[in-house]
Amino acid sequence: MKVALLGGTKGIGRALGRLLSERGHSLCLLGRNLAELEASAQDMQVRAGEPRSVPIAACDLHHPDGFADALAAASDKLGGLDTVIVTAALFATQEELESNIALTRDLVTVNFANTVVFCEEARKRLLRAGGGTLCVVSSVAGERGRKPVIIYGASKAGLSAYLEGLDHKFRAAGLKTVCVKPGFVKTGMTAGMAPPPFAGEPEGVAQDILKGIERGTPVVYTPGIWRYVMLAIRNLPRFVMRRISF
Repeated sequence: MKVALLGGTKGIGRALGRLLSERGHSLCLLGRNLAELEASAQDMQVRAGEPRSVPIAACDLHHPDGFADALAAASDKLGGLDTVIVTAALFATQEELESNIALTRDLVTVNFANTVVFCEEARKRLLRAGGGTLCVVSSVAGERGRKPVIIYGASKAGLSAYLEGLDHKFRAAGLKTVCVKPGFVKTGMTAGMAPPPFAGEPEGVAQDILKGIERGTPVVYTPGIWRYVMLAIRNLPRFVMRRISF
């Protein structure tokens, strides 16, 4: 595969970039911190086990005007693109968001509106080339409105609905849309939070994502048990949801 990866310097994205490199795929890292991108690129070049450069290109989810140029740069550096992966996102606790309206606006804008705009640029580019795969990390937090993740979950719910619509409309045209819904994953994003049962590690989540990309799976729950956890949560009556803190 020829992959543009937005968010490959931390957590799930870094683990996935390492795995892609180890499996021999061509990779261009996109992100806003060029120093972190370069460090990650050098790490992934070593993991490739053979002479293969991992180019980088600037792309900041806060600035949609740069999305098309970033994807064009990745395509130029790799000699084409057939896969675009988005793992970048913002996270904050519900308490932080309730007390900071500017942070709320930023998170909702980046996680939903700007991510959709980036995906639209990727969709158009991939379809012009005959098709490909668009893989985006959403979250189980978007499955249902829940007290601990009201605002973050809403941003991911919108993203998941958008990705489902893309899959319905464009799969027949050659665009495979893969929506990844991780449960709790032990990354820097969740540092300091007590992990619940079934918490995942970035490396295991990366393996699940790659399998989903290879198979063209429309929705990937990872770790897999979260599919059944969220099935139960989706079917709880509203009066029960008001009483529990999950």
